[in-house]
Amino acid sequence: MGTRNEGAGTATSADAALRRTNGAAMAATLAAGIGAAALGLFVLLNAAGVYSAPSIYPPAGGLSGRSTFAVVLWLAAWWILDQRWRERDLAPGPIVGWTVAMAAFSVIATFPPVWELF
Repeated sequence: MGTRNEGAGTATSADAALRRTNGAAMAATLAAGIGAAALGLFVLLNAAGVYSAPSIYPPAGGLSGRSTFAVVLWLAAWWILDQRWRERDLAPGPIVGWTVAMAAFSVIATFPPVWELF
């Protein structure tokens, strides 16, 4: 990316202009996992009788409330993480690992035999 001033060992202004960070992408990735985990958690809490989301669209029942709240949490997490990580270059491994773990939790939590245990 760009040219490097070999003699001085410092990056040129062209390097600085071309430098890309992955913070925004990592924020979107982790936020997706957070939103997925939120949906799974809302489903489990509803099955346990601890939390009952209101029906935003009556034909869909409580699912419309649970999914809407999960989307709101996803968007909030994305905005907060993007504000903090936008200019940073982060190691993707741990972030992708957490995202996959949260998505797996969501799939398991929304699987009927699991939430029927409650």
